[in-house]
Amino acid sequence: MVEEIAVREKILALKEERDAAILAHNYQIDEVQEIADIVGDSLELARAAASLDNATIVFCGVDFMAETAAILSPEKTVLLPAGDACCPMAEMVTAGELLVFRSKYPEAAVVAYVNTSAEVKAVSDICCTSANAVKVVESLPETTVIVVPDRNLARYIARFTTKEIIPWEGYCIVHERFTPEDVRRERALHPAAEVLVHPECRPEVIDAADHVFSTSGMIRHACASPSAEFIIGTEIGILHRLSRQCPEKCCHPLSPRAICINMKKTDLAKVHAALERMEPRIRVPPRIADPARRVIERMLAIR
Repeated sequence: MVEEIAVREKILALKEERDAAILAHNYQIDEVQEIADIVGDSLELARAAASLDNATIVFCGVDFMAETAAILSPEKTVLLPAGDACCPMAEMVTAGELLVFRSKYPEAAVVAYVNTSAEVKAVSDICCTSANAVKVVESLPETTVIVVPDRNLARYIARFTTKEIIPWEGYCIVHERFTPEDVRRERALHPAAEVLVHPECRPEVIDAADHVFSTSGMIRHACASPSAEFIIGTEIGILHRLSRQCPEKCCHPLSPRAICINMKKTDLAKVHAALERMEPRIRVPPRIADPARRVIERMLAIR
């Protein structure tokens, strides 16, 4: 504990010296969430990255998130403390594969989940997050829409639109593991609890749940709901933020195995090292960043 306090103090001093803001995703470990200036989901953090005045952004998350910040703020220094923290789902589609695929559907728009590489964003039409995916699709004039890379998010969107949705066959390795049996088991243990799951879950898990929300949507709902107990179907890191924002509510994980190893790679020592060395720094070449920025900003313009 003494060592942790010392590292925290060093981080705070360096943060001021570097004119830095620390952004942390809801799935980060408790200690990292505690030292962050902003904790949120992908949409919240994308908006923050675009609006902050700080010269340096320390992104506690995975690679595509730091890339998004660097794309939106090319004049800023963007650091990714865990330089090897990647998103397996984002790696399930490449720009080359997408260009070949979309050539088969020339009339279709391409919606790239924010969980994609900068290269994939650059050859898409607009981005989305789990919080705004339906709204993004409905904003498009095209009646056929390719959604990459998450097949479960694509099928969830299809429930709320008359447009033809063509899913890419990628998936989140954490949310894909949830099963209807998990829901049945937890309902039996906590019969008064509402079941909240993420749109990245399989359709049969969504059917078994009470509500479907992005991570920040789960937090807003849990805090506002008259219910006192919830079963949370997403990565377990969100439980820390829930305990802080609505401590009077009782929240159980849908599965204690819902852990994203890449999201857990960031710790206080890595945050301190990143601020001290100003590395690992995320850079996106202008030939990729410029078209990707248009795609992201098109999403951010939708309210």
